[in-house]
Amino acid sequence: MVPIVFVIAAVVAVVFAIITVAHSSPVINVLSLVVVFFAMAAIFALLGMDFLAAVQIIVYAGAIMVLFLFVIMLLNIRSVERLGSGRRVQALLGTVVAVGVGAVPLIAISLLTPATGAVYPGALETGTVVPIGRALLTTHLFAFEFITLLLVAAIVGAVYLARREPR
Repeated sequence: MVPIVFVIAAVVAVVFAIITVAHSSPVINVLSLVVVFFAMAAIFALLGMDFLAAVQIIVYAGAIMVLFLFVIMLLNIRSVERLGSGRRVQALLGTVVAVGVGAVPLIAISLLTPATGAVYPGALETGTVVPIGRALLTTHLFAFEFITLLLVAAIVGAVYLARREPR
């Protein structure tokens, strides 16, 4: 039963992640991202990481997505206009680069993950957040800080794309 639920949650997460990136309506993008967060919470719960599943729902699907929806509605963004000239060569090259950039972390994770199969060794042994905090601030500190910088860059990019041109 668990593998079936895992496959369903993974497929839902991937499909709605594609919708999040590909759709032109910002509201649909944000709502699709909420579905992705719920699917990721289901995957965390299946892995026995109940705390991370709860945090995924409370913090990301709850607080941050409400903030995104509030900003989108405050700015009154109807739809995103296509940028660039629309040349097929550029779109193909962009797709190839995006796949390459996406493959690098996957290859790194497959090479660096320990053979035990647990993302955070010891997280499944105790039901506390101590092993998660210890792992985030010791062995996974670089990845944690990199994700922080990535989120800051995404916020700056969103503000830049949503700014109004002076009349």
